[in-house]
Amino acid sequence: MCVVLTHAQFPRQCVTPEGLRSGTCCPSPTGLPNDECGSSTGRGQCVSITADRRPHGPQYPHDGRDDRERWPLRFFNRTCQCNGNFSGFNCGRCRHGLTGPNCDQRITVVRRNVMQMSADEKRAFVNSLDQAKRTVHPDLVICTRRYQEIFSPDGASVQCENITVYNYFVWTHYFSVSKTYMGPGQQSFGGVDFSHEGPGFVTWHRYHLLQLERDMQDMLGDPSFALPYWNFAIGGNECDICTDDLLGARSSFDTNGISSNSVFSQWRVICESVEEYETLGTICNSTTHSHNIPITHTGSLYITQTRIHRILQKHTSNFVSSPWWEICESVGECETLETICNSTETSPIRRNPAGNVARPMVQRLPEPQDIIDCLELNTFDTPPYYSTSSQSFRNTIEGYSAPQGNYDPVVRSLHNLAHLFLNGTGGQTHLSPNDPIFVLLHTFTDAIFDEWLQRHTAGTVVYPEENAPIGHNREFNMVPFWPPVRNAEMFVTAPDNLGYTYEVQWPTRAYTISEIITIAIVAVVLVVAVVGGVIGCAVRARSYRSAEGLEPLLGEQFRRYSEDERHASQSVV
Repeated sequence: MCVVLTHAQFPRQCVTPEGLRSGTCCPSPTGLPNDECGSSTGRGQCVSITADRRPHGPQYPHDGRDDRERWPLRFFNRTCQCNGNFSGFNCGRCRHGLTGPNCDQRITVVRRNVMQMSADEKRAFVNSLDQAKRTVHPDLVICTRRYQEIFSPDGASVQCENITVYNYFVWTHYFSVSKTYMGPGQQSFGGVDFSHEGPGFVTWHRYHLLQLERDMQDMLGDPSFALPYWNFAIGGNECDICTDDLLGARSSFDTNGISSNSVFSQWRVICESVEEYETLGTICNSTTHSHNIPITHTGSLYITQTRIHRILQKHTSNFVSSPWWEICESVGECETLETICNSTETSPIRRNPAGNVARPMVQRLPEPQDIIDCLELNTFDTPPYYSTSSQSFRNTIEGYSAPQGNYDPVVRSLHNLAHLFLNGTGGQTHLSPNDPIFVLLHTFTDAIFDEWLQRHTAGTVVYPEENAPIGHNREFNMVPFWPPVRNAEMFVTAPDNLGYTYEVQWPTRAYTISEIITIAIVAVVLVVAVVGGVIGCAVRARSYRSAEGLEPLLGEQFRRYSEDERHASQSVV
């Protein structure tokens, strides 16, 4: 039996044979019977899940092939709907921005520029990331099979496993971009991406960060913990946060490595072997031979001996150059399913900022002016709501259009440019969150998105309701988040709705030469007018005093009005 490459994640309480077969995931926050979703205290109730049925774009031409279509109905069709200020997979948490036993106390966390944090604050942040890398997620597990193969051969268990808080953050991103498995021996379909190249780019990554921030708040027991940001729009070819007190300096011994003085040099990536488990589609594992090692094949025809040897060397320390057919002779011998992208850590993080000499365009970071231009775009997204959209704020902040909004297939700007500048793990979509710079890069991207929402007072009506790439319609449940959350729910201003704000000094537009000349002319005219007015007033005042000095005194023949005379002369109406 051989594996396929997609999988999912859900609360630990729901991932049981009974739970999956029932299609219901409505646990109790107290663990008590007859208290689904905290219904006994009015927190929530178990309801049917609504999935988007509107047409999506032409980029994904298949139907029923991918577990992520109409997410999450392939796995569950009933979940908790929380009331009022309550939230979470069992309605046991508060909505973002609220805290307290009854979720009625407002709290706002402030996301700050990491470069403006104190040494102690930087150290605490680095330590918290490292803790998240080593702490098993308390609530969620990942299921490492497509739904068709999720049950064990005897149906008594479900093939899922634990994962750490940070690796879960990495894994969800991989899951959203992974290819669609088309069947044994067939090439996987790569024209699908549930978190990029569409309007959901900003909403998906916003929730991705919120989930990590909330998980780390719980892990630290600190509801005020906030993810900082990296202002990558500084121009130049230096990575200012690539220092040992932050995200790790360059190794002295390896141009593409991280300094051993940084804790991140010890981190190992997950979901790395994309070629082995996406292009070839399946992995074969035999328990009947001496080498119980996953081997990749393409349906009925195995891959070359050279590639088998390379995979064996990667997965075992006692590799011997024996004939590959002794390890897995046929598809029939593949008796157990083998995990593909799971929580297994492999290689160290690779990073070489500005080191891609083959592409000079990505050897520099975005400029402050790029943000100014991007924020001035008035339209959130434009047809075809894809990476080819022009005059689209979303496609511009994502980085497929020039900062002024014009689509150019050669250009990479803003978010995309910052990723490519890192030139390593952080520059590969399926791997990028393994490099913790990803977190700070995306918090700044989210800050730009939130600033745009506030400046343009955009409501959800400007978010496309249909014909966006699959996963990106307004009402689509974002893959693979649980409980289901729609793109529209994240298309709101953060301070008012999500409980966080940014401490950012946004760049302002520099005046053009013509504007400077115009301002100078206006200033000169104003100065001349003011000076002329002052001189005119002075002359008139002097003339008045001169005339007053020459005026003769009133003679006796001029009658003066006394108070009585004036009153007497007034008519009364």
